[in-house]
Amino acid sequence: MPLKILVAVKPQARKSKVKKISDGEYSVSVTALAREGKANEAVIELLAEYFSVPKSSIRILRGQTARRKLVEVG
Repeated sequence: MPLKILVAVKPQARKSKVKKISDGEYSVSVTALAREGKANEAVIELLAEYFSVPKSSIRILRGQTARRKLVEVG
């Protein structure tokens, strides 16, 4: 069963990292710019690594262009 999480994205950060805020809520910092989907790609890569799943298992359900996103894992 897929896991749905809320993600607050910080583009153009100094370091890429995932921080758990609470159950189902995460903060993701990425070095990529928020242009042409680069930050979204970086978020997907980082979350895939964090949850140890392939990138194809991560989908952004809501918030493609927003900093707060609903993401499905699995």
